[in-house]
Amino acid sequence: MRYQKMFSQKKQNNELAYIPFVLLGDPTYDKSFAIIKTLIESGADGLELGFSFSDPVADGPVIQEASLRPLANNFSVIDGFKLLKQIRASYPDIPIGLLTYANLVFAQGIDSYYELANDSGVDSVLIADCPVEEGSLFSKSANKHGIDTVFIAPPDATNETLSLVAQNSQGYTYVLSRKGITGTEISANQAKTDFLGKLREFKSAPLVQGFGISTPDHIYQAAEAGVDGVITGSAIVKLINQYYNEPQIMLDAISDYAKAMANAAHQAQHLLQEGLINVDSGNDQRTTACNGAAS
Repeated sequence: MRYQKMFSQKKQNNELAYIPFVLLGDPTYDKSFAIIKTLIESGADGLELGFSFSDPVADGPVIQEASLRPLANNFSVIDGFKLLKQIRASYPDIPIGLLTYANLVFAQGIDSYYELANDSGVDSVLIADCPVEEGSLFSKSANKHGIDTVFIAPPDATNETLSLVAQNSQGYTYVLSRKGITGTEISANQAKTDFLGKLREFKSAPLVQGFGISTPDHIYQAAEAGVDGVITGSAIVKLINQYYNEPQIMLDAISDYAKAMANAAHQAQHLLQEGLINVDSGNDQRTTACNGAAS
């Protein structure tokens, strides 16, 4: 229901949802909570949070580097769910999604994992290395515990796969702006967008675009493509990698970045409709509030 309420409100306000991603427990439990608080208070509409994993196949070098810190600190999945419960207690209304890997779910036991997710106030789980064709391995437990299952729609998917994603993805559908891994320097405007129309045709849950979203310009391109929200992670994690030994500098940098990206997400549709952005040429008259984001 939190996703439904968020997307309904965003649609009513003609805004995109801004959903930042960070790893739980990075760089420490307390600093991780401070980072997540900063993101919410800087304009995040929802959260996508991840568990560190030794073989994060969907993640690029920035997030792989960050994953080493919680692992080195023995930050466990149970610690992550404890932190999630603390976040939910502080922010009862914000949608919280988990991005995880199948081995982490198997290690807890599928049913136990989703029970923990429910107890911690999680709204959705996306298993990055589980294609929709294998989703039934997890969906029974997810449904039992009231957790939405989110699937990824890649831009080169067949109509059959897109139909399956649309039928089975709940809460939202994670659409890739491009193939590959997170954090690589490829502009989101290289994404194919015709598959988004197919997902709409197949009655998909709201479309949230990730991979390659690191600047306000990328958000404007996503808005023109017709998505409902954006996820950005590597640019935030890059700031954590850079400043984790200087906590206040780190939090200030994250706040500045999140505010710029949230403002872009909340203004993009209005600016496009008013003709103040030309995403093809890259020239626009956007407000200065949307400038200055890190990549």
